[in-house]
Amino acid sequence: MDSRIHFFSQIDVIPGSVPGKLLGLRGRQANEFAEMGFPILPGFVIDTSLASEFEKIGTKEIRKDIAALLAKCGGIAGKEYGDKDNPMLLKIVISPNLAVSAYPALHNYGLVRETVPGFVNWVGGEFAAHEVLFMIRGMLKIEERIKELEAKSKEQQEIAGRLKVLDRMLGFKGPSNELGGQEGPDGAAGKTAEEYMDEYAGYFPAGFFDSAEDQFVLALKEISRLLAMDDQNDRDTALLIQPMVYGNYGKNSAAGDYYSRNIVTGEKKLQGKFYRQNFNEIGAAGQDIGKIGDEKLKELEKIAWALEDKFREIRYIRFCVENGKLWLIEQRPVDQKSTQADIKLLLDLAKRKVVDNASVVKAIDPARLNEILHPVIDTPSAKGLKSWKGGIAGAPGAAIGRAYFSTEALLEARKLSLKKGKAERFVLVLASSFAEDVKAIEVSDGVLTAEGGYSAHASVVARQYGKVSLVAPELKITRGGISQAGGSRAKGSKKKAVLGDIAFSEGDYITLNVPYYGESSVYLGSAKLIEPNPGASGLLEFISLARTFHKGFHVRANAETARDAALALSFGADGIGLCRTEHMFFGAGRINVFREMILSPSKQAREKALKKLQAMQQQDFYGILKVMAGREVTIRLLDAPFHEFMPHTEDELNSYIAYASAAKKQKLSKAEVLAAIDALNEFNPMLGHRGCRIAVSYPEIYAMQVRAIFGAAYKLRSEKTDVRLEIMVPVVMNEQELKLIAFGKKIEGSSYAGIVDIEENFRLEQKARAVPYSIGTMIELPAAALGAGEIAKYGRFFSFGTNDLTQTTLGISRDDFTSFMPDYTLYDLIDGNPFSTLDPRVKDIIAIAVERGRLTRPDLVCGLCGEHGANPANVRFCMDAGLDYVSCSPYSVPIALLAVAQAELEKSENDRPDG
Repeated sequence: MDSRIHFFSQIDVIPGSVPGKLLGLRGRQANEFAEMGFPILPGFVIDTSLASEFEKIGTKEIRKDIAALLAKCGGIAGKEYGDKDNPMLLKIVISPNLAVSAYPALHNYGLVRETVPGFVNWVGGEFAAHEVLFMIRGMLKIEERIKELEAKSKEQQEIAGRLKVLDRMLGFKGPSNELGGQEGPDGAAGKTAEEYMDEYAGYFPAGFFDSAEDQFVLALKEISRLLAMDDQNDRDTALLIQPMVYGNYGKNSAAGDYYSRNIVTGEKKLQGKFYRQNFNEIGAAGQDIGKIGDEKLKELEKIAWALEDKFREIRYIRFCVENGKLWLIEQRPVDQKSTQADIKLLLDLAKRKVVDNASVVKAIDPARLNEILHPVIDTPSAKGLKSWKGGIAGAPGAAIGRAYFSTEALLEARKLSLKKGKAERFVLVLASSFAEDVKAIEVSDGVLTAEGGYSAHASVVARQYGKVSLVAPELKITRGGISQAGGSRAKGSKKKAVLGDIAFSEGDYITLNVPYYGESSVYLGSAKLIEPNPGASGLLEFISLARTFHKGFHVRANAETARDAALALSFGADGIGLCRTEHMFFGAGRINVFREMILSPSKQAREKALKKLQAMQQQDFYGILKVMAGREVTIRLLDAPFHEFMPHTEDELNSYIAYASAAKKQKLSKAEVLAAIDALNEFNPMLGHRGCRIAVSYPEIYAMQVRAIFGAAYKLRSEKTDVRLEIMVPVVMNEQELKLIAFGKKIEGSSYAGIVDIEENFRLEQKARAVPYSIGTMIELPAAALGAGEIAKYGRFFSFGTNDLTQTTLGISRDDFTSFMPDYTLYDLIDGNPFSTLDPRVKDIIAIAVERGRLTRPDLVCGLCGEHGANPANVRFCMDAGLDYVSCSPYSVPIALLAVAQAELEKSENDRPDG
């Protein structure tokens, strides 16, 4: 036997001394079945060193070896090649080492004039004719390519014309499956197998349909000739030969395919179908694989789960039962599978000690966890719905709901729905979002805006609340034909949104699909969703496993409600790294009280409104601190500029006027209120009167917040709850600001009460026991970073606010960046999105601040808060730069936790002596 030909079967394995590359990809896959002792069809591989050399060796030697090998195959398969009554047919698989192959499927060799009648007796005349045509088609593809390489364009064109006819007859639309051809609507009806042989005999070497032995040798020689001529081959292609089996070959036969477990849920149960007495699935009614019968099901389960253990992944398997005997046809990896399915498999393998825990943690890309944390669309349910594709993903997931074009309209629709006892879903659709839209985003399922990007207001808030967000710059909201895009808002009814070729009105159902990977879509109408279940999905168990590899670096959450704090805790958060107190004022029962405070004409009037707000904030802080007992909670004092809280629509303005008039017991005029609002106007509010600057001008605001914080802390202390409190001062640019806010100042004729003074006086007033706390600052300005050494004298922790630090370092707005980002990307002027992945210069500034801060205060605690903290690349930087934690939205906590674990594992491997 030629040493370049390798036989395999269920009990014969190609030895490991034969380099796998000689066998080609499909040859290696077949041998993997043999190595595992599975019921694989016997066969042989003509390796890459011989496959293109047939013309250089004698036919006699080839025939002798092939005859012996086919006899061996026939003995195992229970058939004989060339037998007139029960012929064994063959397939030839051209097997390069690349996963993608341009070569055709070559099946049914052995169908010649002598053997066709016997084959017809088993499968019927029409099917036999179809299989002859399929073999002819494969050989014509070989001949077509040979003529092309020989530059015989006339013959090539003639063959190409014939192939078009065959493709139409066979319903051929692409590569054949490995069970055989694809039977189209016309099938091969009209002529017999013998008539097709007569019709096409002239295209092949003489005697091609006369003898089964001659046919196979001639086919091999033609294929070898093609490989020798084809420059793309480069002696890197093998030939795999195996018998064919058929699911319609006798009564006790079937064909089928299945996955080793459910590819959506990960349940350890075979998922697939089988087709009794059918060649394949085309035109057949399949049955669930679980109904194939206990004996065969057990065999298939054993095979599936052995493959999972070997490859450590879900596998796709095809099989055929011919006359009661099970044969495996193919097994391969699965591309289209859920993250949940992969996690369930990995946890199963770990429990059975097939893999170690480190392998489980390293196997999942952190970004893939988005798929488990948010709803995903049930793809078949969206078929037939008109759609628009594109946009910028703000928060991943899928959402279905009635579209409303303002916060007021959505909240009113929700109110009516609840009154009627309905549980309707809603999608907020706006040109752009503002602070007052938070309450609508919170109760909606998703938000669609025309302006912004990943770090825009709507996207950040959506991620915080676990909602879906999509930015579609093409979105136009119109009323009476007048476009409302570009920032202004449509008023009144009869509004319509237009997005590409789709249009919808208020109240119409739309579906948002925002995958973490791939293109986003907006569907007109209602699709179906697959809702997330972190517990059932295996996510919580997986994250718990990942946390065992943490070595001191922590992941906190951004949260402003007890509900969000509890959610973050369930996902594994180590504490709260950012509680944005301004978000607590956007509720329907609070926003007008806060506006009253801002627009108060005097300190006395302002303190009256602040007293109402203090009770509200104390209740909020109590809930968050109680949930996070024993864990650090960083509360940022008021940061946002006043303009964010002002009315932005006529309805909101009227609502505030009605509230303020009732509170003051006198009618306020619209002009009076608008004048007060206009007095607050700033040209650049994000760099204006905000953060600690508000506290310098209006110290009573921060004083109220400090009293609310400690009021909650004292109460919890009395209840024996462990409170770990951190108070953060925002938008600090130098040490004098932080010193003033933290410790106060006395000057001639005036004094400023700092946090320390306010806490002490309030504690004495309340006759409460002291609660440990620390004061720190958010580093979000380059000036603060460069002055970190001085600032650290008065702050015990730094939290890097990288959204604003990126804006102030690069001089670009996160809300407007998307308008020119495509142009910058086109010319490679910027590497990626700096509001997702930290810019190198921002990283430098953070590193400088950490170094300088710790020179002053060695025990300075440093963290990063914001959505940068959920990006694995940023997490690794933070760990390397010496930070202590990152903080991100509750739904991003698992992603960051996994990123930390993987970074720790990588670091441990690199630190090994042999690493």
